Amino acid sequence: MLKKIFILFKIARKLALSDAIKVISKIHKPPVVVQILVNIFSISLTKKDYELKNLSDEEKLCKSIEGMGTTFIKLGQFLATRPDIIGEKLSKQLEKLQDRVPPFSNDEAKNILKDELGEEVYNSILNFSEPIAAASIAQVHKAQFNDNGTIKDIAIKILRPDIKKKFNEEIDALMLLAYLIENIATKTKRLKLMEVVFLLKEITNHEMDLRFEAAAANEFSENTTNDVGFFVPKIYWNFTSEKVLTLDWVEGQSIREKDILIEKGINVKNVATDIIQHFLRHAVRDGFFHADMHQGNLLIDNSGRIVTIDFGIMGRLDKLNRKFLAEILYGFILRDYKKVADVHIVAGLVPKNVNVDELAQALRSIGEPIFGQSVKDISGGKLLKQLFDITEKFNMQTQPQLLLLQKTMVVVEGVARKLNPETNIWEVSRPVLEDWLKDVKSPKSTFDTALNTSAEIIKRIPDFPGLMDKAEYALKLVAEGKLNLGTNNKNLEMEQMKLKNFRNNNFNDRLINLEENKIKVIDEELKRIDTLEQAFNREF
Repeated sequence: MLKKIFILFKIARKLALSDAIKVISKIHKPPVVVQILVNIFSISLTKKDYELKNLSDEEKLCKSIEGMGTTFIKLGQFLATRPDIIGEKLSKQLEKLQDRVPPFSNDEAKNILKDELGEEVYNSILNFSEPIAAASIAQVHKAQFNDNGTIKDIAIKILRPDIKKKFNEEIDALMLLAYLIENIATKTKRLKLMEVVFLLKEITNHEMDLRFEAAAANEFSENTTNDVGFFVPKIYWNFTSEKVLTLDWVEGQSIREKDILIEKGINVKNVATDIIQHFLRHAVRDGFFHADMHQGNLLIDNSGRIVTIDFGIMGRLDKLNRKFLAEILYGFILRDYKKVADVHIVAGLVPKNVNVDELAQALRSIGEPIFGQSVKDISGGKLLKQLFDITEKFNMQTQPQLLLLQKTMVVVEGVARKLNPETNIWEVSRPVLEDWLKDVKSPKSTFDTALNTSAEIIKRIPDFPGLMDKAEYALKLVAEGKLNLGTNNKNLEMEQMKLKNFRNNNFNDRLINLEENKIKVIDEELKRIDTLEQAFNREF
């Protein structure tokens, strides 16, 4: 505890002596207790170590946070993805935060490689370079190895020495600070400071085990193998461990170098279209997307393919949320606001007692102004942001995974617009969404859904032979083509989505009332089977 308090004192001192609090105060006024603590810790008999003159507030904030080290850089990057916690204005400021620090020595890097990979594997590494990129958690080197007679170029990412220990010590001290602030100034509890710090700890510790990043890159590569014009570097598992990640070295041009790409004969307008379509395809088709697709993580290789690097931040969407996302975006493309409102209600994203016409009217207030804008001002990411703001007024619960997707979409669109300012987001998005929705609504997909649904019924309610007979009867009707689930049963998947979101939003309550909710699940399944029979009776 004494060590934690000492670290806390150093952090508070560092924070107080920087201009970060001063700049943040202009954007988002901190509680009085925080201001008092800052004033106490900022007392100094010497001049500040650095000056931030002639810089904008945005630049001052970023420079101050960067000067405070790894923990604060990661905290700033995390908060930039959570405008629901810190507000849109401060979030935009933190998006400019750069994660660049001086590299550690080659000798230290080589010692880590030996310890992590073993002497034999280490000795197989050739031409190990000086660091070519360095960030707060890791740095990257170029090297080679002999792969059965073929010399291959590889990129080796190595964690900073003792970074995990140092980060966890500082984050535990920040947790203590959050606890003190929440208990001294009770009004700050609404900011969920302890929850924010805890989430940051979980996310960053995950990022500090490079095996997880390797696994993410490997899964991403498998998902995108057949995506023409898109490439994920291969992972070399024999050269990968908790502190070391090794993958193919890619010769390519940064996507930010538009003029050079044009000189090389690359059609940048096509690249702008491709990057948006690939991102949407990964989100709605795979439910697994690169969530850090800024210009620094995108290359164009010599064959014109888009190459992604750095897989520390990835996003996931389950099938129900993917369908929700696709239906929402496609509904806006068609300007079918009633449909978008219905999706929200059927999926359980807003309460059932919400007036569908009022919700549709609110959604129209978002959609119509967008269609009146010029092409360069239309943004799917901004649309989702406005959507979440509007639906919050109808008691829609925050969906963190959708927030991450929305933030990534804004970044991806920004990258595309730098390549082609006239990129029409709706025209580019439409074919991807149409193809996926057609696929999930195809007869085969509907039949598979029915099979899976009935299998779940049988597993959950083994003591109801009568209900199993009904399930078998319903499946027989589907197999014989006498029952069209796509048109008569108002979307089995939407019902699943409703249950899924109900579980997410009421997790603790469900633990407490497990038996009661089992009965509810059974009732839902019974109603579903009855719906199948009613649909059959209507048709015949």
